[in-house]
Amino acid sequence: MIPRKILGVYGGMGPAASAEFMRLLAAMAPAKRDQEHPVVYVYSNAQTPDRTAAFFGRGESPAAALRQGLDTLCDWGADLLAVPCNTAHIFIDPFRAQLRASLIHIVEATVADAVKAAPDGCWIIATGATLASGIYEKEAARRGYRFFDASEEVRELATQAIVHVKAGELKAGGAVMDEIAARLWAVRRAPIVTACTELPLAYDASSLPPEMGISSLRSLARACLEALYAEE
Repeated sequence: MIPRKILGVYGGMGPAASAEFMRLLAAMAPAKRDQEHPVVYVYSNAQTPDRTAAFFGRGESPAAALRQGLDTLCDWGADLLAVPCNTAHIFIDPFRAQLRASLIHIVEATVADAVKAAPDGCWIIATGATLASGIYEKEAARRGYRFFDASEEVRELATQAIVHVKAGELKAGGAVMDEIAARLWAVRRAPIVTACTELPLAYDASSLPPEMGISSLRSLARACLEALYAEE
């Protein structure tokens, strides 16, 4: 099947996470030849203002940059939109309904996968802004689902892992992820939702079993491909 819809991706938050998202789109697509893959327009803006700093009032809001980039993708002809950055969705949600193309929402996609993978609940690690915003908890509550709260120490370790990945230090990020899992699983052995798009890269660089991680990047890629290949 050849998908006819065009996907527009606002990337760069961060660059490595966006590159991994594009890799997953190719790896997970039900395609046997080039022409069976979707057309994807990429608008990569690594200079988008820091989302976490903005949320906590320590920096410029990324909302204007996000709106401009998504509008540009619509101008180019995108039928669907994707943003491989969880925290960015805090700033996108207020104008989501005004976008001229449908947004495949990373939080909605990830929670859907968590519900299927672990009906009794999951751990969640993310940026401080994503956790403080409650964006995941609200979607989970809508589905009658719950996430287990990680300790402050684990949250700080997650921030360290994110920083390592953004700096290109995947081995160090993987080592931190091993420590995160050890602390979480000492309390309850449940899958870990990596709800910042740097964290799946750290998880992949760790020694942890793949089946115990729920990647927000993979969830977004899965949801995008389902929409792209849906029969009209």
